[in-house]
Amino acid sequence: MQVTDLNTTNIFDAKAMRKFLVHDSAWFRIINFNIPAGQTFPVHSHDLDGQLSIQILAGEGFFLGADQAEIPARQGEILVCDIREPHGVKATTDIRILVTIAPPL
Repeated sequence: MQVTDLNTTNIFDAKAMRKFLVHDSAWFRIINFNIPAGQTFPVHSHDLDGQLSIQILAGEGFFLGADQAEIPARQGEILVCDIREPHGVKATTDIRILVTIAPPL
């Protein structure tokens, strides 16, 4: 078993998104992204089978999708989608997200 304290990754850079690898294995990958207010994790997709989740650890913003879709995103909410489906996040406040990808990219 492994325990990771996500409080140690609560670091923001006003100019850019910060990325912290939390877990990486043959079965899944977990990444913590900290996105400053006003920044966007651009909409993208991957040409692979599998699923991912984007959990809002703190802050507010929008889950982004195809055709300029914006879904309000707040602390405690989680988006689950196929890896092939366009996805992204826009931060209206400083926002911390936890992304789980299975299988890992």
